[in-house]
Amino acid sequence: MIPRYSRPEMARIWEPENRFRIWFEIEAHACDAQAALGVIPQEAAAAVWARGRFEVARIDEIERETRHDVIAFLTNLAEHVGPEARFVHQGMTSSDVLDTCLAVQLTQATDLLLADLDGLLAALRRRAVEHRHSVCIGRSHGIHAEPTTFGLKLAGHYAAFQRNRQRLTTARQDIATCAISGAVGTFATIDPRVEAHVAAKLGLAIEPVSTQVIPRDRHAAFFATLGVIASSLENLATEIRHLQRSEVREAEEFFHTGQKGSSAMPHKRNPVLSENLTGLARLVRGMVMPALENVALWHERDISHSSVERVIGPDATIALDFALTRAIGLIDRLLVYPEQMQRNLNSQGGLVFSQRILLALTQAGMSREEAYAAVQRNAMAVWQEGGQFLDRLTADSAVTRHLSPAALAELFDSGFHTRHVDTIFTRVFGAEAL
Repeated sequence: MIPRYSRPEMARIWEPENRFRIWFEIEAHACDAQAALGVIPQEAAAAVWARGRFEVARIDEIERETRHDVIAFLTNLAEHVGPEARFVHQGMTSSDVLDTCLAVQLTQATDLLLADLDGLLAALRRRAVEHRHSVCIGRSHGIHAEPTTFGLKLAGHYAAFQRNRQRLTTARQDIATCAISGAVGTFATIDPRVEAHVAAKLGLAIEPVSTQVIPRDRHAAFFATLGVIASSLENLATEIRHLQRSEVREAEEFFHTGQKGSSAMPHKRNPVLSENLTGLARLVRGMVMPALENVALWHERDISHSSVERVIGPDATIALDFALTRAIGLIDRLLVYPEQMQRNLNSQGGLVFSQRILLALTQAGMSREEAYAAVQRNAMAVWQEGGQFLDRLTADSAVTRHLSPAALAELFDSGFHTRHVDTIFTRVFGAEAL
C-alpha cells in the first residue's frame, strides 16, 4: 500500500523485519519441540536461540541466487548459528513457515482493526446519543418519506459496525491456525507434537488437516469480512456525502482553518473524506474475489495463492486500517445542523404526514382505496403547485366529511414518528444510553 494510506503500526506488521522475525520464532520453537522429543540435540535448539539472527539485505541477496525466499532465510540464519543450523527446519516444508507466519500476521493486523472498530463504535455512539432527538426527514429512493432523527441514522450505522466487529472476531478465530505438518501434510517427517508446541507458543490453534497448506476457505472468509466492513464504511460515507450536498446541508465534514476545497472555486467545501472512504472501500472489496479464487488449489498444494496474498494481505489490512481511522475522525468532528434539518422537513408543505392522514381516514370509515385517492389527489396538487398540504385537505369535502380540520391538524406532528426512539436506542445501546 502506498504511504499516503498507510499507518505505521499496521504497515510494520507487513515489513520484512517482522515477517522474518516470525519465521525465526517458528523455526526456533520447532527446534525446542524437536529437542524435547529427542529428534535433535538440546544444544542445537539452544544455539538457534542464542546465535540466531538475520539481515534482510543479506536474505534478499541470497534469494536473488536461490530464487527461494525460505531457503534464503535459512541460509542467512545458518551463517550466524553455525554447524547446529543443520538441525533447523528438520522435517518441515516451506509452507509450514509461510502459512503459519501469515496466520500470525493476520491476527496481528486483526487486533489493530478491532481496536479501530472500537474507536469508530465509540464515536458513533457519542454522536448518536447527542442527536437522539434531532428530528430530520427520512428518505426513501432519495425522496422525502417520513420524519426520523439523526441519532437514529447513526444508531443504525453503530449496529452495523457492532455486527462487523463480531464478524471480524470470528474471522480472527478462523484464521489463527498453525500448520507444521511437512510435505503433503502427513507428518511423515515431523511429529504432530511439534506443531502443537509451535501453535501454543504463537497463540494459534492447530489446523486439523493442512495438506501442506492451510485451507484457503479460512482466508477467503477473512478477506470477505474485510470487504463487508469496507462496504459498511461506504454506506456511512455515502450518507454523509448526500447530507452535505448544497441542496441538503444537514451535516458536513469539519472544514479546517486554512483548508482549501477547490483550486478554482474558493467557496467550495467538499466531502473529500467521505469520498476517500468510498474509494478505499472499493479497493478493499476488490481484494475479496482473488481471495475467494484462492480456495481452489491443485491437489495437496500449489502456490497460485501466494502472489495474491503477498499483495492483498498487506494492502487490504492497511487500507482498511486507514479507512477506519479516517472514519473515526470524520464522525468525531462531523458538523450537524438541526435547524437545517427542520427546514428541510418543512419544505414539502407537510406532505411527509400523508400516511397518517391515510390511516386516519380508514379508521374513520373510508375505504383504503378511497382514502388513498383523496390523500394522493391533494398531495399531488401540493407537489405540483406548492402550498400547504393541510390547507388542501381541509378544503376537500371528501376528507372533512370524515375528519374535522382540527383532527387533521393534530396529525401533522413529527413527535408521533419519533415517539419510539428511546425504545430503539435501548435495543442498540442499552438503557444507560437514555
